[in-house]
Parts: sequence; C-alpha cells; structure tokens
Amino acid sequence: MPSFRIREAAQLLGVSDDTVRRWADAGKVSTGTDAANRRVIDGADLARFAKELAAAAERPPPRPVASESARNRFVGLVTDVVRDTVMAKVELQSGPNRLVSLMSREAADELELEPGVLAIASVKATNVVIEVPVA
Repeated sequence: MPSFRIREAAQLLGVSDDTVRRWADAGKVSTGTDAANRRVIDGADLARFAKELAAAAERPPPRPVASESARNRFVGLVTDVVRDTVMAKVELQSGPNRLVSLMSREAADELELEPGVLAIASVKATNVVIEVPVA
C-alpha cells in the first residue's frame, strides 16, 4: 500500500503542511515513518480521512457556469473500489470533489486500484477515465 509524506498529503487534501501536521498531532489521522524516518500517512488511512473531510465540508451552492472545458483532470485518492465479475465502480476524492468511474473489472485490476492509491480522473463528456501516474 502506498504511503504519502505530509507535504503530499497536504497537496491532495488542499491544505497546508502545517494543517496536516496539526491533524496528525491531534490524532485525526494516523502517521508512521518511512525507511528514511520521515513522517508518512498510509494511503488507505489518508483516503478514509479525505472522505471524512469532504463529508464534513460546508460547500457553497454551485454557481452558474459561464464556460466549460472538456479537458478536466482531477488528481486525488481512490477511496472505494467495488468489483463484480465484469465491472468495477471506482470512487476518487480530489479535494472536495468526489468522482465515480464505472470501468471493466479488468481495467481496475490492471491499474491495481485500491483505496489509498493516487490516481487521476480525466473527465470528457460523460466518461471518467482513471489514470495512475508514474511513481
């Protein structure tokens, strides 16, 4: 399972490094250390925490759209993967945005999608494509 340094977690959550450190110090998200003795957060724990933050966030009502683009990419954490024999439903939390992609189970398996994995949702029209960045 991947783990994320404090700075990486802060970027994914859309907050400062200090905020993530305060949350960790307060026990809101658990941390460990990597081989270099740096503070890290387990990917699955970070995904759960991202979902909790998003659920508790107060969002303003959506405003009318003046223009839009068909090329939207959302970097975030996979928070849930439900597989059956043919299809998979993948949820991704990108800051306050929750995206859901339906794909073949084979694609989800090939991408090794699990809660806590860093991924990119590329949105064009009604299709959401999940990409995994090069490590």
